Amino acid sequence: RATVLLSRCLLKMVKENIVVPEEILSFCCNGLQGSTSPLRAQEPGEREEVPGTMASPSPARNPTEVQMSQLVLPCHTNHRGELSTGQLLKWIDTAACLSAERHAGCPCVTASMDDIYFEHTISVGQVVNIKAKVNRAFNSSMEVGIQVSYEDLCSGKHCSICKAYATFVAQGPSGSKVKLKPLTPQTEEEKIEYSIAAERRRMRLVHKDTLKDLLSRSPRETELETRVGSAAVPAEKTRVESVELVLPPHANHQGNTFGGQIMAWMENVATIAASRLCHAHPTLRAIEMFHFRGPSQVGDRLVLKAIVNNAFKNRWVLAARGPHPSLPVALHTLTPSFLPPSMEVGVCAEAYGQEMSISRRHINSAFMTFVVLDQEGRPCTLPMVAPEPGDGERRYREASARKKIRLDRKYVVSCKQTEVPLSVPWDQSNKVYLSYNNVSALKTLVAKANWALASEKGKVRMYTLEEDKFLSFRIEMSVHIAAGQAFSLLSDLRRRHEWDRHYASAELVQQVDDDDMIYHVVSQKLSSENKPQDFVILASRRKPCSKGDPYVVAFRSVTLPTHPASAGFTRGETLCSGFCIWPESEETSKVAYYNQATPGYLNYVTTNVAGLSSDFCATFKACEKFLLKNKEDLIVRL
Repeated sequence: RATVLLSRCLLKMVKENIVVPEEILSFCCNGLQGSTSPLRAQEPGEREEVPGTMASPSPARNPTEVQMSQLVLPCHTNHRGELSTGQLLKWIDTAACLSAERHAGCPCVTASMDDIYFEHTISVGQVVNIKAKVNRAFNSSMEVGIQVSYEDLCSGKHCSICKAYATFVAQGPSGSKVKLKPLTPQTEEEKIEYSIAAERRRMRLVHKDTLKDLLSRSPRETELETRVGSAAVPAEKTRVESVELVLPPHANHQGNTFGGQIMAWMENVATIAASRLCHAHPTLRAIEMFHFRGPSQVGDRLVLKAIVNNAFKNRWVLAARGPHPSLPVALHTLTPSFLPPSMEVGVCAEAYGQEMSISRRHINSAFMTFVVLDQEGRPCTLPMVAPEPGDGERRYREASARKKIRLDRKYVVSCKQTEVPLSVPWDQSNKVYLSYNNVSALKTLVAKANWALASEKGKVRMYTLEEDKFLSFRIEMSVHIAAGQAFSLLSDLRRRHEWDRHYASAELVQQVDDDDMIYHVVSQKLSSENKPQDFVILASRRKPCSKGDPYVVAFRSVTLPTHPASAGFTRGETLCSGFCIWPESEETSKVAYYNQATPGYLNYVTTNVAGLSSDFCATFKACEKFLLKNKEDLIVRL
C-alpha cells in the first residue's frame, strides 16, 4: 500500500512540473524496487542485505574461491557442436585471474600455466562449471588451482574435464611487482595443496633443464625416422601465420591482453596447422606447460605462428601396475596401455606496436597435442611428417623428447597415490617427477587430519591413520637441536644404522643432485624366506620454502638397472616414508617420522601394530641420542 501511494504522489508531482528533490526521488525509487521499510543508518559491523537473497547460514568458504558457470551456446562451439578449447581457455584464465585478484587486492597477470589434459569434450547446451582458488602465495606470485567439469542439464550428469594450475603475478599501478600477503589454509585439502604448491613451483623452474638434459643424452642418429616416399608430409606445408589486433575487449582494466585471449588465438592457429597435416578436424588433447615472457597491450598487433613439429604413431606401452600398489614388485604386472596417434604443434606469439615496426616482442610459446577421431570417437592414423633441415629437425627431436617427458610427468605426477607402483624405474627423464612425487606424497600424508594418538611414552608420541587400505604411522618428539642440524643428520641414510637397529647398512649408489640421492639399503631383519631384505630408495631433501614450512626428507622405492633384485636378498619396498622437522626455537625442533606401511616393508612396522609403541619408543630414543651426540661435531664440520 505504501508503494502504491508513493508512486501516485510521484506521478502527480511530475505531471504538475514540480521539481522532485533527489532525496525523495531516491527514496521513492528504493521503495518501487521493493523496499517497504524506512531508511536507517547501518550499524557498525552490520552486513548489507542483498535484495532477493535469503538470510541463511552458509558454510565457510575459501575467500579466494571463484565459481563460474557458463552455458555452452552455438557461438562457443566448432563444427561438431563441441565447445571450442580456445573459449574454454578464456573462461579458465578469467576465473583464475579473478581468484588471484581477490587475494592480491590489485590487478594480476598470467605468468604461466602447467600441463592441461582434456579428458572429455563438451557439447552445446551443457554447462561448464569452473572453480578456482589460490593454493599458495609466494613473494609476488601465487599458484591458482582450477577445476573444470561439465554438467548435463537434462540428465543431471557431472563429469570432470581437466585440472589446471596457473601462476599469476600481482602488479602495482606502475607495473611493479607487489609483495603478497601469506595465505593460511584451513581445510585438509587446502593444506595439502598449499604444501605441494612449493614442490610444483620447484618443478616448473627446472622444466627447461630437464628437456635440455634429455636431448643431450639422446643419440642423435636414432631420433629421426626414415622419411622415404610420398606418405611423408613436409612440415612446411602445415605452417600458419595470422595477425590479431588487440582491442579493449581483449584486455583487462590495465590495458594488458588477457592471457586466456592469447591462448585462444594460439589454439586457433594450432588447430589450422594440425588440420593441414591430417586434412580433418583435430581434437586438442593436451597443452604443454608454458610461460608468458612479457605483456602485450591494447593497440598491439599479435603475430601468431604455428607448425606441426612431429606426428607420432599409435603404439602400446607397458606400465608396471599391479592389482594394488601394496603388493610386492614381483606381483606387479606389466599392463599394456594404448597411446593413440597424435601430433605436436608448436605455436608462438609475438607483438609489435606499429604497422611498420621491425622489432617484435616474444610473448609466448606453447606446444599442443592433437588427435583425430572418427565418428565413433576412435583415433585415426596420421601422416608422417618430414621436417625441414636445421630448425625443423631440431623441433622434431625436441617434440620426441617432450613426449617422453610428458608421459613420465602424467604417469608419475598426475596419478593418485594409490595408482603409482611401489617401485618406478628411475632414469634421467623422470628424475624430476619422481622427486616431486616422493616429496608430495609425504607432504600429503603430513597434512591428513584424522591422526589418532595411539600411545605416549615420555616425550615420544605415536599416532596412527587408517585410510585407503593403508595403515600409516607418525612418531614425533621434541629434541634439543636446531632444525637445520637435525635435517642434515637425518637426511644421510649412510648414518641410519647408528641409531636404527633395523638398518644394517646403506650405500650411496647415485648422487642425483644436491637434493636427491639413491641408496641401496640392507635391513637386519629377515624376511619370510629367511633372507635379509634390501631396498633401493630415493631420498629427497627439501629445505623450508617459507616461514612455517618444515624441513623434509622423503623416501620411496625406485628401480635401478644397476641394482636388480638378487638371490641373496628379498627385495623390499616403501611407498611413502620420511621425516618432517619443524623449528620450535633456535635450539629446539619437533622431529616427526612418517611411514605408510605396506606388506613387505620393514617387518617391525607390520608386526607391532598392536604393541609396537615400546619398539618405536626405543628406536626414537636412540635417534634423539644420535642427534644430541653428533650436533656438536656437525657444527665443527660446518
